Amino acid sequence: MKKSLKQIMGSGLAISLLALNVAGVASAAETTPTTVPAEQPQSKNLIVLIGDGMGPAEVTAARYYSKKFLNKDRLELDGGYYVGKATTYSQPGPYTTESGAVTDSAAAATAFSTGNKTYNNAISVSNGDVAKPYASIIEAAMKQGKATGLVSTDNITGATPAVWASHVRQRGNQNAIATQYLASGVNVIFGGGKTNFVAKDEKGKRTDKNIIPDYEAKGFKTAFDKAGLDAIPATADHALGLFAMNEIPYVLDRDANTPSLPQMTQKALDILSQNKDGFVLLVEQGRIDHAGHANDLPANIQEMLELDATFKTLVDFAKKDGNTSVVVSADHETGGLSLGINNVYELNVDLFNKQKHSYEYLDAILKTAQTADDVRKIVADNVGFTDLSDEEIALILKGDGSSYGRAGGYNAVVSKRLAIGWTGHGHTGVDVGVWAYGPIASLVKGDIDNTDIAKSGAKVIGADLTAATKELQDKYLYPLFKVTRDNKTMFTAKSLAEALDIQVVWDEATKSVTLSKDSQKLSVLVETGAITENGSASTLVGNVDNGKLYLPLEAFNKLTGKTMTWDSINERIVKN
Repeated sequence: MKKSLKQIMGSGLAISLLALNVAGVASAAETTPTTVPAEQPQSKNLIVLIGDGMGPAEVTAARYYSKKFLNKDRLELDGGYYVGKATTYSQPGPYTTESGAVTDSAAAATAFSTGNKTYNNAISVSNGDVAKPYASIIEAAMKQGKATGLVSTDNITGATPAVWASHVRQRGNQNAIATQYLASGVNVIFGGGKTNFVAKDEKGKRTDKNIIPDYEAKGFKTAFDKAGLDAIPATADHALGLFAMNEIPYVLDRDANTPSLPQMTQKALDILSQNKDGFVLLVEQGRIDHAGHANDLPANIQEMLELDATFKTLVDFAKKDGNTSVVVSADHETGGLSLGINNVYELNVDLFNKQKHSYEYLDAILKTAQTADDVRKIVADNVGFTDLSDEEIALILKGDGSSYGRAGGYNAVVSKRLAIGWTGHGHTGVDVGVWAYGPIASLVKGDIDNTDIAKSGAKVIGADLTAATKELQDKYLYPLFKVTRDNKTMFTAKSLAEALDIQVVWDEATKSVTLSKDSQKLSVLVETGAITENGSASTLVGNVDNGKLYLPLEAFNKLTGKTMTWDSINERIVKN
């Protein structure tokens, strides 16, 4: 027997047309931050340094290395800058069953750039069927006339830099992020990810469009290697540096043509400090995270040491400048690193410096191995181990069972010999450290949440996150949507109507939904999708999918009297 729509909705097979929110998702009233700008700014400049994947054990491992091989008793971070720790959790989201206890980089970075929690994968947008954009400190600082910059060893359109100057529901929409950067007003953009500046169409196919000339046409000086970076003058108002097709190679694998993170950071400081109104700069050491995912401790340590060197560059600038706040933290820990395994109270620090190249460099070489002798030679050449057991060779040839394959097996062998362990290849939910210099230090002291970094950063420079967020929310919405077989984009009727202050009423007797605003009224027969407009038949057609009603944007334009448009590249509704 055919079920009624009410029965279908009540069966748990779909979200009710009249449901207000999915469980755990913030309501619309929670989408505006409560940050209040400082009456008297305490710093002209703000710098945020993020070690992606940098948990407590990663910092400790780098310190052990520093003591053993660099004859330094402490890291630069250890010079009196540690102020406390931050929680990192995110929210449950609309795409997965994750609780949010373990964050991803997108949700965490949204928190420390905008002051708001959201779901994993979200780039500076709120939770819910119809997401709203959150403004970052960088976007708020632009309203003050400040210069702004993004620097990363990751793909520059990756999650951590993206949240500061773009807004998308899904972090994987990196071509949209690259396009939004162009219109964002950000002055300096340095990192990897050139591939995302050669655009793809909305179906993911490569096109002939290259947006790098668009940047150059807007006055960006461009660079694609270290010589190009060096050639950019400090007087350049805008600069785009893309130093790898994807991520910038690990420290262990770079050549002289690739600039280091301290070098990219120094050039950004040279340019941004020309602005008399000050600047906000985000710097990310993104490959600590990647090495953690792969369980490659030697590579991880070198990335950590590069972050430490970058911190010195930033603090040296801040001390000389006298009007700059610097804050350092992490989005999360990656890999579940443990310094010590198997109930043995030892750590083989003397082996921490043996590896010549990362697993990434070694991956293609390991794939060519045919015999045990091949594996022995590859491992001996890269890390100096000449006494591999049959069990270790078998593990490398078979792989570790993850997507890392033989490189994962190699990392497992090296990790065991270093006497360190990993809980897996993902993120963990531990708290992360916070370090700071300048007036911001007193604001992020003790036990804080990652959102406090954004709130304190805005306060210390006097930026108004609330006003900047309102401006964005007045212009854009980021709804859930579907594309039909005849290539029409449709939107969830109930949630989008509520976001636009449209009244929605369900009539059980006629199996219809009526949407009304002021004198405009649309009625939809949900079993057929037929629509009447103010009592007359309409050419518009609705669609019910798994018990949820979808309508075209034209229906909402008729109800509101607006001419909203759908931006398919950025997957957002432009309200005006």
